[in-house]
Parts: sequence; C-alpha cells; structure tokens
Amino acid sequence: MADRIDHMKYLPDMEVIESDMLDRVVSEMNAYDYAGFTEDDVKTALTADTLSPRDFQALLSPAAEPFIEEIARRAQAETRKHFGNSVMMFTPVYIANYCENYCIYCGFNCHNKIRRAKLNMEEVEHEFKEIAKTGLQEVLILTGESRKMSDVKYIGEACRIAKKYFKVIGVEVYPMNSDEYKYLHECGVDYVTVFQETYNSDKYETLHLEGHKRIFPYRFYAQERAILGGMRGVGFAALLGLDDFRKDAFATGYHAYLLQQKYPHAEIAISCPRLRPIINNDKINPKDVHEKQLLQVICAYRLFLPFASITISTRERAGFRDNIIQIAATKISGGVSVGIGGHGENEEEKGDEQFDISDGRSVKEVYDAIERAGMQPVMSDYIYV
Repeated sequence: MADRIDHMKYLPDMEVIESDMLDRVVSEMNAYDYAGFTEDDVKTALTADTLSPRDFQALLSPAAEPFIEEIARRAQAETRKHFGNSVMMFTPVYIANYCENYCIYCGFNCHNKIRRAKLNMEEVEHEFKEIAKTGLQEVLILTGESRKMSDVKYIGEACRIAKKYFKVIGVEVYPMNSDEYKYLHECGVDYVTVFQETYNSDKYETLHLEGHKRIFPYRFYAQERAILGGMRGVGFAALLGLDDFRKDAFATGYHAYLLQQKYPHAEIAISCPRLRPIINNDKINPKDVHEKQLLQVICAYRLFLPFASITISTRERAGFRDNIIQIAATKISGGVSVGIGGHGENEEEKGDEQFDISDGRSVKEVYDAIERAGMQPVMSDYIYV
C-alpha cells in the first residue's frame, strides 16, 4: 500500500473548496453511537415537528425498529403533505462504461475484464429517441469514471442531444470542478448525482485502490461544486452495506442537510442503493441491510429531509418499490438497462452491466403499477419558459 496515493490529498487539477463541512459530517458520524438510543429517544423524534440531527439518529437506531409502522405512517403523511400523490418517473442511460478507478465492489472497475463500450453521438441520439417513445421526459445520463474515454465535452454533447428529447436531465458521472459543471449546465443539465459510497474515510481508502475516485474529499465536495456551477439540484447517496449502514445513512442525510442550509435554493435528492452482486464478484451482498432496515432508512430520510426527492433503485424488487412509493419515495425508474446501449426493442447491449438489477419492468409496467396504487405518475415537474 506504500506506493498508493494519499486518499485525503487533492491532486493538482482538483478544485478545493474552503469549508469545514467534511470535518463536521465525519466527526458527527464517528460520534454517532446508535446503540445508546432508547425507546424514549425514538418517541421524542416521532413527536418533533422538525427533526434535529439527533432525532434523525434516533430514527436510524436499532431502538426504532419496533416503531417501524409508526415511523412509516408519519413518513407517509410527510410525503403527502409536500408531494401529494405524485411519483416522478425517469430512466438511467449508460453511454459509456470505461473506467479508470479500481473500486473493488464495482462491475465497471478498471481491472475487470468486461466488454467496454462507448456510444458515439449517433448511437446516443438513437438511445434517446427510443426512450422518448415510452413517454419519459427525464433521463439520468451515466458513464464510467474515465476522463480520457468520456471527457467533459463528450458528456456535454450527449446532454445537448438529450435536451431535444427530454425536459429534465441529470448526470451521474465522475466528480468535476465547478467550471466544468457550469459547462454541463449550459449544455442542459439540471442536476448532478454523486454517490459518496461510504463516509468512513478509512474504509473508503481500502475500497478505492486506484484512480481519481480514491481522493475522498474531492468526491465529498462534488455537490457543492455543482451548485456553484449553477446546477438546480444535487443528489446524495451511500452504497448501503459497504460499511456500517446506520452511520453511512446518517452521514448522507446530514451532508445533504448541511448543504441545504448553506444553499437554501438548491433542490436536494437522496438515493438509497444497496450493494448488489456484480460481475466477477457474486459474494458482494448487502451486509445486514435487509428490506426492513432499508424501509427504516428511507422513512428516516423523509422525516429529516421533508422536501427532498427520494429515489428507489431497480436494485430492489418490484414489490418493495411499489410499496415504498406509497410511503416515502418520490421517484422511480422504469425500462432500465444498466449496460451500454440496448434501449430499443430486441437490441443488444454493446457493453457489460455495472450490477444486476432486480426490477426489469418496462416504463409502461411501472406507470401502470403507480396508477394501480392510486398514485399519479409524473413525467416532468419542471418547465423552462
């Protein structure tokens, strides 16, 4: 390990934001002793009009597990209050899977012998046309984390094409500097999602062995740089199961909370992915994060961050997703392909997938399931005039 770069030191081209937010999040997370919370702490949290970070910790603690139905009811009431019956729909589009990082839990990692592919702009446009036929008006564009193979201009060009077909565009790509986010915003991007994966920097170091992703603080401040670059919204997530999921869930929510306080105009979104089996590593599975714990985490997010959009991933089975959108999640994907290309009928993917999905339903099937639940599928909630 001696020759590996220091995971806490910025590399020369990385923009540095002078802030104590990272220290605040990590120190609060490290001090979080969830075993010390009691039934009374949970009851106090459930009666609070506005949750404090300590209330949020109580709802994430094992002491809250017997109260899960009550927590879910309260989360449902909070969701209805701010979002009504609406559920946003979108789909992720992977346009390249080249990656320069060695993350031991990811199917795209640079040492995995998988089929690599990168769509050219004609192929990108074809994908968007096929997706637009389903009625979707929002896409999330993803690449592997390779500046060489998917540079900022390439991503920007894809976003300009997407703008012809969709009203809302998000990107989930490698972290960038604020001037690069500004460029993507000018190309039509509305929001940026970055998964911190785990907020435990020691564990982070052992999981990210090579590449820019190894630099923990640069990744942490990606959302703030995106806001400084003019983005309307930013998304946060920890990959639940990589480390202690209660601490990671707390850190994710607290990070979003502090950023919301600093930039009140920014739209905040949370994703709740659990670890999934991947190519060349079928032993990777969520540690101790079962559906009951995932429900607890999502409901705690809703009560702590009442205005946040919460996305439920296709990593979860259809039944769980159908239930959670009636309680706390407000955004769901449909017609998902996590390989490169392959959105048209009977079309083969050109590159291998990042992970196995659980819910392979089409856009129409997800749309119909939302309606059957008495909810309102929403294709776009934002119009530029």
